Amino acid sequence: MRGVRQALLLVVGLMAPLSGVAATPLVVEAALDRQVVEPLLEAFAQAHPEIDLIFRDRSTLEVDALIEDADPAPDVVISSAMPWQMDRVNQGYARRLDTPQARDWPEWAKWRNEVFGFTFEPIVMAYRLDLSRHMLPPKTHADLHALLTAERDTLRGRVTTYSPSRSGVGYTLFQQDARYTPRFWDLVAAMGEAEASLEANTRAMLQGLSEGRYWLGYNLLGSYAMVWAQQHPEVVVQVPEDYALVMMRMAFIHRDAPHPRAAEAFLDFLLGREGQRVLAGQTPLFSVRPDVIGPYTAQRLRDQVGDRLYPIPLNASLLAFVDPQRRDAFLRRWRREFAR
Repeated sequence: MRGVRQALLLVVGLMAPLSGVAATPLVVEAALDRQVVEPLLEAFAQAHPEIDLIFRDRSTLEVDALIEDADPAPDVVISSAMPWQMDRVNQGYARRLDTPQARDWPEWAKWRNEVFGFTFEPIVMAYRLDLSRHMLPPKTHADLHALLTAERDTLRGRVTTYSPSRSGVGYTLFQQDARYTPRFWDLVAAMGEAEASLEANTRAMLQGLSEGRYWLGYNLLGSYAMVWAQQHPEVVVQVPEDYALVMMRMAFIHRDAPHPRAAEAFLDFLLGREGQRVLAGQTPLFSVRPDVIGPYTAQRLRDQVGDRLYPIPLNASLLAFVDPQRRDAFLRRWRREFAR
């Protein structure tokens, strides 16, 4: 019996990690709020204790610059600025992921098995609860335009949205709005006349709403807004009823990743059932996989909103949005209409 026990202890000792052996580092540069994605990071750490995950949350433009400038390069890059991600992949900065999870990922949420959209996040409006004591909160883009026109003096300085020049995701969302809203530029002019404040990220907009500096916010990331509203009951989130844009966080392994195996493990986790189940059940980032259930899934969002969901397509058409001449022309018109 003693010999059996000694043999078992030997096997257990061989299976256990060697003390003093350092875990493999994994550097993820991400335009993704750590507070929102923390459940996913914790689940990955539990599934892969041999990997030391270093997750850095930055702005979309900072992440994009680091793809080219960082030395050493990050292992994994995540961003909501979809055109910028696609442009970097097109420039050859992504390493192909050839695993069953990657091959089975929906075609509409990946490109060349190099970059993957792993979330499905609605774009929303948000307002302070006490706004309804002064006026009827908007439910559609047309409502918003009418409200900005009719209540311009009351709302002056109390409206916020993205700055298209300071935020990659903000610029992307406005470009998409211009496709779907016939009176988009009228809306921009109305926001300008109401002296709307232009912020670089959704968190700044939400902070302003909670502090009472802003009453109404437009084109916020729904994932952040939903988490914020759970903790700040004075903020109400409204998914537009005429149409709702949907953006995806795009992730890829850097071609010069110092730790490619750890990077592959991380991306496989994002795309796998375990990681997607965490997204669906514990974060409002909304999972993509159809075989997971939870309050935050793409299918449940489709069931609630129906055919009014307009996902931003993950394909080569995104490259047009980062064309310098097109971007400069868009920003020139934005400044002209906003200052009208």
